[in-house]
Amino acid sequence: MVVVGTWNLENLYRPGGEFGPGSEEAYRAKLAAMATTINDIAPDALGVQEVGQPEALGDLVKELGGEWHTVLSGHPDTRGIRVGVISRVPVTAQTDVTAFTAPLAAVQTADTGPLTGQTSRGMLAARIEPSPGVTLDLVVVHLKSKLLSFPGGRFQPRDEGERARFGAYALYRRAAEATTLRGMADRLMDGQGQRRPVVVVGDFNDEPQAATTQIVLGPPGSELGTPGAFRPDRGDASRLWNLYSMLPEGEGFSRVHHGRGELIDHIMVSRALLDKVDEMRSVVGHGLPSVTEDPGARKDAADSDHAPLYARLRL
Repeated sequence: MVVVGTWNLENLYRPGGEFGPGSEEAYRAKLAAMATTINDIAPDALGVQEVGQPEALGDLVKELGGEWHTVLSGHPDTRGIRVGVISRVPVTAQTDVTAFTAPLAAVQTADTGPLTGQTSRGMLAARIEPSPGVTLDLVVVHLKSKLLSFPGGRFQPRDEGERARFGAYALYRRAAEATTLRGMADRLMDGQGQRRPVVVVGDFNDEPQAATTQIVLGPPGSELGTPGAFRPDRGDASRLWNLYSMLPEGEGFSRVHHGRGELIDHIMVSRALLDKVDEMRSVVGHGLPSVTEDPGARKDAADSDHAPLYARLRL
């Protein structure tokens, strides 16, 4: 059994600065709470998002105990956060992607300034070897947020026209990033998804039926819960399956925004793994806070505003 998961760690910084906790005590409480959750899951590999400082992730790994392998994207966003993987098993290869998949054009991200052809954060692919001769490709992403920010560091728009424009800019970029992620999956499966075990995890910043999330799945049809889910067809060579429908009742969310539960974190697998999924869970039992648009409002929180998700795979 191999346990693979994903968790947005919410501004994992050491104390001080704009987003780090205000005290060493608050920081240590956050590390302890997160370590307890991770050790309860006991993942073999965990994709992580919002790593503000590599040193902070190192502190968390020390809190976990045991031997861990850590890889991080070298491409943080403007806030300094990035994605990574912590793994109990060796990481044998990795790829860090930032450029939009060609020939996708650059997109507008603000009222003024240049267009961008880069993802907001690097997308990381890591190959792990759970046992001799058995490999698994794990892709970790954090797509562009739909929690909007505005010029001058504002979290509220001047008017509804500005809100609409910046909502569109965020959607442009998230769609381009989803397309780029789809390109990564295509390269890893190489038309052999029935034989190549690939897992895509991360914070997609949108729910299962959103257009950007659907882009990543590839060929339509055969969704879980339909009669064709396990019936072989030509799409199996490149399709991904979102495991959200396997979540137990009461666990169909990973964040609470303005009092409403949202499932914006996802685990997707290639056909080679689809009938090897033993369990899918969202760890919402410890309670999630209701968040707003201000990413700095929870500096001293002793946990994350996201629930971790994990899947048990029989390899």
